[in-house]
Amino acid sequence: MISTGLWAVRAPLSAPQRLGLGIAAFVLPLLLWCAVSYLPFVWHPLVAVTAPGGVDYFEPGMRVEAGVFADEVKAMQEAGLALPQGEPANPVYLPAPHEVAKAFYTGFTTPPEQKDAPWLHQSLWHSMQIIFWGFLISSLIGVPLGILCGTYSALARLNEPFIEFFRYLPAPAFGALAVAILGIHDGPKIAIIVIGTLFQQVLIVANTTRQLDHALLEAATTMGTRGARLLLKVVVPGILPQLYRDQRVLLGWAWTYLIVAELIGTSSGITFFITQQARYQHFDKVYAAILMIGLIGLGIDLLLAWLGRRLFPWLPPRSQH
Repeated sequence: MISTGLWAVRAPLSAPQRLGLGIAAFVLPLLLWCAVSYLPFVWHPLVAVTAPGGVDYFEPGMRVEAGVFADEVKAMQEAGLALPQGEPANPVYLPAPHEVAKAFYTGFTTPPEQKDAPWLHQSLWHSMQIIFWGFLISSLIGVPLGILCGTYSALARLNEPFIEFFRYLPAPAFGALAVAILGIHDGPKIAIIVIGTLFQQVLIVANTTRQLDHALLEAATTMGTRGARLLLKVVVPGILPQLYRDQRVLLGWAWTYLIVAELIGTSSGITFFITQQARYQHFDKVYAAILMIGLIGLGIDLLLAWLGRRLFPWLPPRSQH
């Protein structure tokens, strides 16, 4: 008996179901975050001091362990001094959602604490340029090489064993070498993005190319199509929709290397902003910056998905995501 309904295996979803589940994917983690932040009985291991009472080392806003606070209250009671006051709190590294939401605004309107440091919007723009150039260079090399490897077995055998080996090497390990060759500014950062995505890109594009119906290639070669004409007129048009989806996935991969890349050489971009805010324990701004990276990446992916539906309207909707 085949099960039906919303939770059936590979059940087709209606537009309202897709929208509702997509919203729930964000709402459920947010509700969990709210519960941890606003419900004291969930997880509030510290006490935020509101009045120090007779405790000389307590200060308003200071966070101490709940056990330490209870001991000090008992000590003040025995000494007949004013009791400290406080309220349950989480560690400073876990700000509440409303604090992070406020930091979204203040991050763009409040000058950086360090003199001559870039504003948040400047840091974001710089990071987006690093991603753009790194992924562009990676694609200019990886896509043609992947198509060639997927089309010609000899080229695949010549290149893929080394690529399979090299893709297991962590890209950040080449940071010192990249700095020595390219300097301390944006060059090594772009290089890390390239190294982190290029070799995966070649293998993924090659695998996509191999999935092209072999009958198309046989028909084309039978009619005399060879070389560059075969690639440009048969192979590339045949794999273009899947190639487009592959690039969307790989672009997200490039974003995951951003923070590591920007730590190489001189700190820059959104990574510089995050490290500076963490230094001052402004973790609400740290979370806001991290969430901004996710929102920008998601926004770009949704834009590319929308563009894909316009470029390849003949594909069913589910295959475009």
